[in-house]
Amino acid sequence: MAETPLADAIVLFGATGDLSRRMLLPSLYFLDADGLLPPGLKILATARAQMSREEFAKQAREVLDARAEEIDDGVWARFCGRLDYVACDATTTEGVATLAPALEGSQLPIFFLAISPSLYGRVCAALAASGLATGESRIVLEKPIGRDLESSREVNEAVGAAFTEDRIFRIDHYLGKETVQNLIALRFANTLFEPLWNNLTIDHVQITVAETEGVGERWPYYDEYGALRDMLQNHMLQLLCFVAMEPPADMDPRSVRNEKVKVLRSLRRFTRADAQNASVRGQYTKGVVGGKEAPGYEAERGQPSGTETFVALRVDIDNWRWAGVPFFLRTGKRLPERRTQVVVQFKPVPHSIFGDVANDDLVANRLVIDLQPDEDIELLLMNKAPGISRGGMRLQSLPLSLSLLRTYEGPRSRRRIAYERLLLDVIHGNSTLFVRRDEVEEAWRWVDGVADAWAEAGMAPKPYAAGSWGPAGAFALIERSERAWLD
Repeated sequence: MAETPLADAIVLFGATGDLSRRMLLPSLYFLDADGLLPPGLKILATARAQMSREEFAKQAREVLDARAEEIDDGVWARFCGRLDYVACDATTTEGVATLAPALEGSQLPIFFLAISPSLYGRVCAALAASGLATGESRIVLEKPIGRDLESSREVNEAVGAAFTEDRIFRIDHYLGKETVQNLIALRFANTLFEPLWNNLTIDHVQITVAETEGVGERWPYYDEYGALRDMLQNHMLQLLCFVAMEPPADMDPRSVRNEKVKVLRSLRRFTRADAQNASVRGQYTKGVVGGKEAPGYEAERGQPSGTETFVALRVDIDNWRWAGVPFFLRTGKRLPERRTQVVVQFKPVPHSIFGDVANDDLVANRLVIDLQPDEDIELLLMNKAPGISRGGMRLQSLPLSLSLLRTYEGPRSRRRIAYERLLLDVIHGNSTLFVRRDEVEEAWRWVDGVADAWAEAGMAPKPYAAGSWGPAGAFALIERSERAWLD
């Protein structure tokens, strides 16, 4: 197999925006600091703001100074030498054409659209009309790809008219986290786990994405999407796919993504009855988060709204591996803590031989995968508690950390940004951790079914106080099956 050629330029559309400043520029700098950017790679920043290359470089340095404890002057000099800036209106052919002189000599550019998804089609059409969307160029799209299946197809058609599918990289930064990739290794490189990864030994799975922040000034976007479309459709379903997918034939991008699509196609469709029994919608009201008073969503928005800021679902996967194993998903704003976590709860031993004293301490094995704020994988095992007990053997749980993040990286003053891995993969043309078009559309098809079921059932969001774990129904959702959230 021929080696995939490396990109020789990255064009950052929306370079003065929040995503570029917080994630993309720091990620590129840290990759350069570690010697991972190809020699001669250009970084062309573009936005509508009028400024010189020197002014943009000054802004980039300020961003890096705020992000890193110390900037190496030698690395900065090399990184700054890669930077260029051209102001343009990227939605017009004439505007995009002004980028051509700065890309002269580049054979394989990457176009990273850190802009509103509503502009994707117009920018791609302009890139094609200007001749910059060559047969080798690649494009990176940020979520959300549409608001539902229909609009997603429209966006994908517009992008696909300029770029072939193998050159389109739909990014989900959660997939760049070390712990997600470590989950793949944990499952498929160990005979200890994969034979147990099924409905014979696993009781249920929990996926939580909790945020302490509110919506704030982002309400115009959020009021259109809500928690279901903003978080569950992409981040949470992607995590579910990596937990639930069958072993791929190999680590080729097509093999991995084929298995993820199979999971999405196996998700049981929601009905009106499911909306009432297997889902919870919530919206935060005023409360206390982190010891500070927090306003309600409607107060932030300035008027009443039927948008959900919290979602909890019971999800069933109708295939041989997972039949009868419920997946409980929850995500929300203004929750008590910031946490992204996958919990794989194993079934208890079928019979305890240890007597009443030990039985009180006996806990079923559990695998906890933390993605934020800290990245770790922890396995809960049982062992004998040290000491002498006349009443019978005492047991204790033994948390075993399986994270090797620092073993191979050595001592570091920072944790890698997920975008570092993903940007490096785009440069090398590796699409394994990116989302294929049929993945996006299958996810939207299922999520649209949930939204339709809510509409048929007339389900309005239930209020919950900021700083709580959502409406009371979220606890009833999981307790009906005699289980409980891991808090």
